Amino acid sequence: MITIKTDEEIEIMATGGKIAAQALREVIGEAHAGMTLRQLDRLAGQKILAAGAVPSFKGFEGYKFSTCLNLNEGVVHGIPNGRILKNGDLLSVDLGVYYRGFHSDISWTVVVGGKTVANESEFSKEDLSKRLSFLAVGREALNSAIGQCKVGNRVGDVSSVIQQTIESHGYNVVRDLVGHGIGRELHEDPAIPCFGNKGSGLHLKEGMTLAIEVIYTEGSFNLAVEKDGWTIRTLDGKLGGLFEQTVTIGSGGPIVLTNTLDIC
Repeated sequence: MITIKTDEEIEIMATGGKIAAQALREVIGEAHAGMTLRQLDRLAGQKILAAGAVPSFKGFEGYKFSTCLNLNEGVVHGIPNGRILKNGDLLSVDLGVYYRGFHSDISWTVVVGGKTVANESEFSKEDLSKRLSFLAVGREALNSAIGQCKVGNRVGDVSSVIQQTIESHGYNVVRDLVGHGIGRELHEDPAIPCFGNKGSGLHLKEGMTLAIEVIYTEGSFNLAVEKDGWTIRTLDGKLGGLFEQTVTIGSGGPIVLTNTLDIC
């Protein structure tokens, strides 16, 4: 069932969204070669709790961590284990915040070491350029999708622009995973795929709150699940990317409740 949020509820979600975005920024800012995924997860949990909120993911369907962290071929739901970060790794940070009865959800993917990483063993300037280009396309797709989150548009308008943007650069959108509504529940209706037809699907209405996700791959969109039962990666071992914002449909257009403008 789709729930329309009141202005007061959206304000609460905006506050929770700021907490989520700040936690994400701090985790990404601290990520560097030599750290483990487990250390990053612990940091995220500390930041969320210190801000007066609770990690949405911890305890959800038996999940034991505050974040989902994926490297390189990882796409979603990555377990924060003892894997050590290396310069040049693609790191996807996905976290949620539960604040005053409402959830927010946010994801971002970066290159560990940033734009200055090059000439490392097994990592060249060409590798870096390819990875940065891959991520730039994901951000572009997310921004375009958010731009379609307007009263009167349809879910297909959001989905189709994600697919068009990603595929026009030679990459693929994932078919088996979707964005979703969000609010009192972490996952609510409607489902928002990364592919679809413009003008199709459910009408978007003022007061809807949506987790818009761009889930895509460098190669084939076929996926595999790791032995841990959670981590989903690309079947062909090529790169996966994930960008997500929590958005509400406002009377004057989309309003991003998780602000990541200063993350590159």
